[in-house]
Amino acid sequence: MHIHATTASPPLGTTPTIRVNSIANNNDETVELSEQDLQQIQELKSRDQLVRAHESAHIAAGSGITRGGANFSFQRGPDGVQYAIGGEVKIDASKVAGDPEATLQKAEQIQAAALAPTQPSTQDRNVAAKAAQMAVEARAEINQQATSTETSQTTIISFVEKEAEELTGNLLDLTT
Repeated sequence: MHIHATTASPPLGTTPTIRVNSIANNNDETVELSEQDLQQIQELKSRDQLVRAHESAHIAAGSGITRGGANFSFQRGPDGVQYAIGGEVKIDASKVAGDPEATLQKAEQIQAAALAPTQPSTQDRNVAAKAAQMAVEARAEINQQATSTETSQTTIISFVEKEAEELTGNLLDLTT
């Protein structure tokens, strides 16, 4: 989101100005900033704080699945300072091959990281929805594996019981 001043400049001589030492300059130049410029700087500072806090929340909740730090897009303010106006954090959203339980834990962490900021963006909500779907699939795979394990154990137990019966029958036949 770019913040731009949209009001027209008043006629020369009527714009109130305040002298501010420019942060961008290393010499003793002064830059005159209008009230409009000061308002834009304040908006940019506020946006910068929000963006940095938002991305920090993603990083904190996504520890272990984030790939690098936050990447920011900047806008230069009238004071020459670069302000963060947008950002992103890359998250590894791949499944854990062959381990649906680990995939489920990862999906839950992705969802938590996506929704960690106070005001999740539309993109954050989309990532959380994809993570929720990944969690559903992982749970289904876990349930399927549990059902397969129970079925194979039942089959083994049944097979062993039949063998024991046949074996017992054979022993009885031998002793008779």
